Amino acid sequence: MNVASASTGSSGSTAASSGRGFPLPILALALAAFAIGTTEFVIMGLLPAMARDLAVSLPGAGLLVTGYALGVALGAPPLAALSAGWPRKRALLVLIGLFIAGNALSAVGGDYWMVMAGRIVAALAHGCFFGIGAVVASELVAPDRKAGAIALMFTGLTLANVLGVPLGNLIGQAWGWRASFAGVAVLGVIAAIALMALLPKSLASHDESAAGNDWSVLKRPQVLIALMLTAIGFGGVFTAFTFIAPMLEDVTGLSPGAVTAVLFLFGLGLTIGNTLGGKLADWKLMPSLMGVLVVLALIQLVLAAVLGWKWAAIAAVFVWGMAAFATVPGLQMRMMQQAPDAPALVSTLNIAAFNLGNAGGAWLGGWMLDHGASLRALPVAGAGLAVVGLGLAAVSVGMERRAR
Repeated sequence: MNVASASTGSSGSTAASSGRGFPLPILALALAAFAIGTTEFVIMGLLPAMARDLAVSLPGAGLLVTGYALGVALGAPPLAALSAGWPRKRALLVLIGLFIAGNALSAVGGDYWMVMAGRIVAALAHGCFFGIGAVVASELVAPDRKAGAIALMFTGLTLANVLGVPLGNLIGQAWGWRASFAGVAVLGVIAAIALMALLPKSLASHDESAAGNDWSVLKRPQVLIALMLTAIGFGGVFTAFTFIAPMLEDVTGLSPGAVTAVLFLFGLGLTIGNTLGGKLADWKLMPSLMGVLVVLALIQLVLAAVLGWKWAAIAAVFVWGMAAFATVPGLQMRMMQQAPDAPALVSTLNIAAFNLGNAGGAWLGGWMLDHGASLRALPVAGAGLAVVGLGLAAVSVGMERRAR
């Protein structure tokens, strides 16, 4: 993607870009997304070591994923209300500061519950940051480039899986998992400096009118369906992804070092899928989103079938990553499309829905393992949830056609 520079002065530089490139401030948002994505996903590869060090079971360690996701889901709405009326730049800087503090606490926490507290504190900033950031990114470009701008911001999240997660795992293997969280806190500081330097000073409040902060949007059936579509359609990914390290080690037979390499490949798939999803959503939003959900369901079934064959499993993980994040720009645009009068609020709520789904998916995976299911069964459950999401998308499209 061609990235065009935008002024960061105080003369109202938040207008849509007149060119076909993307304004430079979106890169600052992408860098912050990289830091946030690293802390969200790096724990997957560290889970076995954390379980041993904190003296908890593997499902118990998996609750650190659930706790983070619940922190995002439960923290987003009150923080959206609290920061309503703040200048967007100030809101984003406060949120990244909260993220830094949470990761520092996870790095120094002496026991399981201190680490859990750090995860939740870091998570509180996540939903509101991406909600506000997605609106800022979409407003900096031409109307037919909005999904692409959101995808570019979320590219930071996907690159976290390509670079941040494997690097975090290597750091964890060399110096312990606490060093990984300390490194993420440093990443947060770098992102905060970039946001301070590159975001325009003239960014207005993210809810400039009463309508912009009107929670009555939740009475709209299409908004509720969009939230459920996000939570269920994407959340099933985490049923298996939370336990990807033990899946690849115990079933596929890979070494911890090889698992790190596969996580890099998964992250590469996320990055490609995210970019492709943005282009598809700008082309035909709902048809492309429904097609991606079909692919997501099928590839998780394939993964379950080939998990015992090393190279087939690695290839399936790569395609799984592509399908998983190809849904993200479309799901975010669908939500903003349903409430154009309250974009920041519904965008934040949709990020909360993503993570509520992540929490539910991680919990479901742990519950299945606790009740005797095999690791191979987890992708099958994720495929089932993708099919439920496809049904919700079909219901939404049907309602839209009848309304017309």
